[in-house]
Amino acid sequence: MKRKVLVIGIGAGNPDYVTVQAIDAMNRASVFFIPDKGTGKEDLARLRTEICDRFIRSDSYRTVSFDMPVRDRSSKDYRAGVDDWHDAIAAVYGRLFLEELTEDDCGAILVWGDPALYDSTLRILQRLQDSGRFALEYEVIPGISAVQALAARHRVTLNAIGEAIAITTGRKLAEGFPSTADSVVVMLDGENAYASVEDDVDIWWGAYLGTDDEILVSGKLHEVAGDIERIRRQARAEKGWIMDTYLMKRRP
Repeated sequence: MKRKVLVIGIGAGNPDYVTVQAIDAMNRASVFFIPDKGTGKEDLARLRTEICDRFIRSDSYRTVSFDMPVRDRSSKDYRAGVDDWHDAIAAVYGRLFLEELTEDDCGAILVWGDPALYDSTLRILQRLQDSGRFALEYEVIPGISAVQALAARHRVTLNAIGEAIAITTGRKLAEGFPSTADSVVVMLDGENAYASVEDDVDIWWGAYLGTDDEILVSGKLHEVAGDIERIRRQARAEKGWIMDTYLMKRRP
């Protein structure tokens, strides 16, 4: 029996970001897999549930909550640690699909932002498909990413005219501002890597984009870096988690 799963991008936090295509896909699904990411991150599961309640037109669906494996951040080999983490998630998904999906069901995974941009759900499902444990078919529905939401909320274009954009992580930014781009979008920065940038740049930063807790800061990096670090530290302490991203551009 082939299991079918929809991987649905639900945008960067505001239910209004959910597209018509995503709503149609949600109404095709009968089982929604909702991850529990631990204490302090209950908001993420709650918002997924609220999106289901708002947009699904029948009451015939059900939700399955599960504990999401946590990456071992003590590993000195980053890629090996991520690989082990993805193996653990694939094992959980495999068990859930076998136990919870019948031949008449269509499963759904609601992905924050867009499934193709700094999210590993597609890699994990491909790994599960390649394992041959069972027949798996999955379809991808794009969503509005944090990158798009950030630019819209700050009313700024991502690129300079005729110039390239780099999308990277805080870990890579710490190695230096990319020499091949004048505009850089940074995601997954847990260590305030922007503070190490010595170039003359402007920054547009945002956290909890699209939600009631949204925070926006912009200006010359050397003038607002301290504010961002303070606000970020305080927000994380209050909520227990933070989702943020930022755009930096070289000044003319």
